[in-house]
Parts: sequence; C-alpha cells; structure tokens
Amino acid sequence: MSTSPVPILYSFRRCPYAMRARLALATSGLRCELREVVLRDKPAALLEASPKGTVPVLVLPAGQVIDQSLDIMHWALDRHDPEGWLAPERESPTAMAELIAQCDGAFKSDLDRYKYPDRYPGTDPLAHRAAGAAYLAALETRLAVSPHLFGRRPTLADMAIAPFVRQFAQTDAAWFGAQAWSGLARWLDAFVKSPLFSLIMGKYPAWTPGTPGIPFPRN
Repeated sequence: MSTSPVPILYSFRRCPYAMRARLALATSGLRCELREVVLRDKPAALLEASPKGTVPVLVLPAGQVIDQSLDIMHWALDRHDPEGWLAPERESPTAMAELIAQCDGAFKSDLDRYKYPDRYPGTDPLAHRAAGAAYLAALETRLAVSPHLFGRRPTLADMAIAPFVRQFAQTDAAWFGAQAWSGLARWLDAFVKSPLFSLIMGKYPAWTPGTPGIPFPRN
C-alpha cells in the first residue's frame, strides 16, 4: 500500500503516453506526487507497482494501481473535468474513443516503424510514413472545419492524440511542414505553445528512492 497521502505518478517527460496522464491530471487539478524515472534504470518501486515497467503508472493512496494512460486520464477527469474534455461539442464520446483507438493502434504502429526503423528489421519507414499520413489526413479533414477535433474546444481526443502527432511531426519536420495540412499544423502549434503543455513539460531530476517526488501540477 502506498504511504503517500496523494497519488504517485511514475512518469517520463518525453513519453507521449506519460504526457497524456500529466495533461489530464493538470487539467483536473488533482494533486499528485510526480516521480520522474529513467527508463533504462527503472526503480524497484515502479516495477513492484506495475511489473510491465512502462510509464505512466499511477499508484493511489489506498494501493490501487492504474497503469494505462487512457485509464489515468479517465480516472482524473471522472473526478473533475472543468474543461469538459469528456463531453464533446460535436458527435459523441464513442466517436472520440474510436478516433483515439485508431491512434493507439495502426497509427502508433506506423509511427514506431517510421521513427525507429532500426528496431524493426526489414521495415520500410517511408511506407509507414505514408500509412501514418493517411490518419493525419483524416484529422486534417476534421480540423479544416473546427479548431479542435470535435468542435470549438479541446476534448479528451485532442489531448490523447496530440502527443503522438507531435512525435510524428518531429521525425522529419521539413517533410511534415511541406504537407497540405494547414488545419493540423495550426492545431499542433496551438497545442505545443499552450500554457498547459508548458506546465506538463517541466524538467525534473530523476526520482531517487527514499526521497519525495515533485508536487504536481505546479501552478
């Protein structure tokens, strides 16, 4: 059982899954203890909480462990959703879930093989770039008619998908910038320049076992 009076979040700053968790926790206003980890030297406490050894992992004070990024997002927003991320202005929560599932499935697979081809012998990174671009084109169709994926304000889908689009765009910024995706480019630029993104991307030293983590969010 956790001895912390607030939830403990094991995180890694650059991981898009961990970004999701921090985005939702920061927006909900729920306080937690952030423990930044080094993935090549995972602390025993992280592995004890979640043997799969990936981030994010949220350990609640009663000992419950939530180790999937979307589950952490829902846990936080179910308790406090001041921006209405779970209530899209257009379409339905089911439609949001389907768009996120496409991101986490085929798009994430293409992203990995485009960004890290050395990890997948025999892969053709440009073929996976083209496949990932088809998903981005579908996002562009939405963003051509509204500032966000489901209307005039951000939703769970925007915040769950944007960290992965950012990673895709950074793989070859010149190529990405040359595509006819004005809506997508505007949306991504607004995301990375937002105060919320700046808040969740603060740099912290790696957590040392036996010491307290960082109070999060830091306003």
